[in-house]
Amino acid sequence: MQTNFTLAQLADPHTAASEKILRACVHCGFCTATCPTYVLDGNELDSPRGRIYLIKDMLEHDRPATADVVLHIDRCLSCLACMTTCPSGVNYMHLVDHARVHIERTYRRPFGERLLRGLIAKTLPNPRIFRALVYLARLAKPFGPLLRLIGARRAGAMLRLIPRRIPWRSTDAAMRTAPAAGARKARVALLNTCVDQVLAPQINAAAIRVLTRHGIEVVRRSAAGCCGALVHHLGREPEALQAARRNVDAWTREIERDGLDAILVTASGCGTTVKDYGFMLRDDPGYATKAQRIAGLTKDISEYLVSLMLDQPVRDSGLVVAYHAACSLQHGQRVVRAPKALLTRAGFAIRDVPEGHICCGSAGTYNMLQPQIARRLATRKAANIAKVSPDIIATGNIGCMTQIATATSIPIVHTIELVDWATGGPLPERLRVAGIGEKSDRRRETAK
Repeated sequence: MQTNFTLAQLADPHTAASEKILRACVHCGFCTATCPTYVLDGNELDSPRGRIYLIKDMLEHDRPATADVVLHIDRCLSCLACMTTCPSGVNYMHLVDHARVHIERTYRRPFGERLLRGLIAKTLPNPRIFRALVYLARLAKPFGPLLRLIGARRAGAMLRLIPRRIPWRSTDAAMRTAPAAGARKARVALLNTCVDQVLAPQINAAAIRVLTRHGIEVVRRSAAGCCGALVHHLGREPEALQAARRNVDAWTREIERDGLDAILVTASGCGTTVKDYGFMLRDDPGYATKAQRIAGLTKDISEYLVSLMLDQPVRDSGLVVAYHAACSLQHGQRVVRAPKALLTRAGFAIRDVPEGHICCGSAGTYNMLQPQIARRLATRKAANIAKVSPDIIATGNIGCMTQIATATSIPIVHTIELVDWATGGPLPERLRVAGIGEKSDRRRETAK
């Protein structure tokens, strides 16, 4: 793609990086086939190619974002399916992130929009505040359909996402280090992801059991906090970089104290952002090298475990698992085979979901900010999952778990919960409530 930036514009490192990305695009349109918003409605401006044109025009002319540009950029899920499809290697992720920062700086949204985005940015990354709001929202949940009926779609969508059962806070949450069982083979840090701590603390608990069971010491209570992904995708760059620097400092101290073999993340949306710290802080002389080191150590939990010799399954469940590949994992991190390999080794029959490359509509905060499109995608995803007739759905991201659960009654759990159960851990609570344990026992008895 031909560009017309001035030398003065290219002196800005962000613009220079975006110009390089724009020049890589050859207008082929392959990206349109896998873009969820284009697949739904066929609007060229709601495709990656269309958005690239809008971003190019906005940045080249160095002008404030218009309402029309904001509309189409806001509709982008940042699922990154276009990057998997693109034959030219266009880094759409960095381009759309730059566009969102430009929008945040130059466009004044309506008051209600600013209020909602500010509320999300201040509450979701703070587990204490988020937990309090979740309990309050649970009381209002029965009024969700009424809110949607009177046109308050976003409020109704947010209430729909609140689970009926809120897990108790883990009693061992204050434990800083989980020691390895037996001789220590490695030492890793485990990110305490914000939303998981409130809605699904059992995910990290399962990860810790699997890791310590296999001789891995887990550092879990360092000064590391929110990864910055939520505010990053809202275009709030200063807050995102502050979170990144805080985590880089915290993990660097752990490395210097006793060493770290890896930094593990169980929420793939967070993992994609942490792996991008090197790019995010590339122009910060105090952090560029350290951030690159942290990014290089970061792995998804499945990516790390698949390289270990895990214990043989202690039970043969005979259960069929539909594996939903979270966009941030398959497109953002290009981790595709590891989760399915783990589940297969654990004794589950894995089924790929038709249209597995299409987003479920969660996309961080997208299901709250764009509830109509998100709902259509969730319904489409649930219908495709039903086609493989699974007993369970497994995925590697809390956002996907929450979103898909609104559209299907099939129990959905994190991949690591199934690996934990198969190798000696407890039956996941969601499966116990759904009677999956009894179903597995009956199948084993029948097989005998």
